[in-house]
Amino acid sequence: MDDRLLEKKITIMLGMQYDMNSRVDKDWLEHDREWYRALWIECGELMDHYGQWKWWKHTTTDLPQVILEIVDIWHFGLSMELCRGESIQSLSSEIAKKWRNRTEKNTFLEEVESVALYALRDKNFAIASIRNLLEDCSADFNILYQTYVAKNVLNVFRQDHGYKDGSYVKMWNGKEDNEILAIVLEDTDSDALDFKEILYRELENLYPGK
Repeated sequence: MDDRLLEKKITIMLGMQYDMNSRVDKDWLEHDREWYRALWIECGELMDHYGQWKWWKHTTTDLPQVILEIVDIWHFGLSMELCRGESIQSLSSEIAKKWRNRTEKNTFLEEVESVALYALRDKNFAIASIRNLLEDCSADFNILYQTYVAKNVLNVFRQDHGYKDGSYVKMWNGKEDNEILAIVLEDTDSDALDFKEILYRELENLYPGK
């Protein structure tokens, strides 16, 4: 992917993250939330889905869920970046630069621990480590972008349909909304200019609580 397209997609994600956080709390920047804490806790969930560390029991890697957990970490990481007070364009350039910066790769679990340590110790986001984790899953930035936008759209959809007050319906005819999203994603062009709008409309059409 060329540098201009990379920065453009990062800009889109930063804008979406800002809007999502504002839906939950319009003054979220002033409240200085502990995004680093949410991030490292997600790292623990990621390790559980990856498995292979509990020597006392048999575990397997749930790769689709592993990628979703990495994307959840990306949500919190972008929020941390936005709290720095720089313009979205400036942040996009910095994130793209860190993404392109090759770092020495650890094992998958050690890399996850590096992300958690960086968040806990420095209150910062290990962007290059996210790239390493995705590469270990045979995924790239396009997968990150596609999955991020899809999950963000689902989060917005949840907020718009009562997630905060408890009225949201998470099971859609026997399937969780995450599963429905994955099905919709298979038939949607992630490079379409109205990618996120298409996803939202499809969820609206399929939602059983309307």
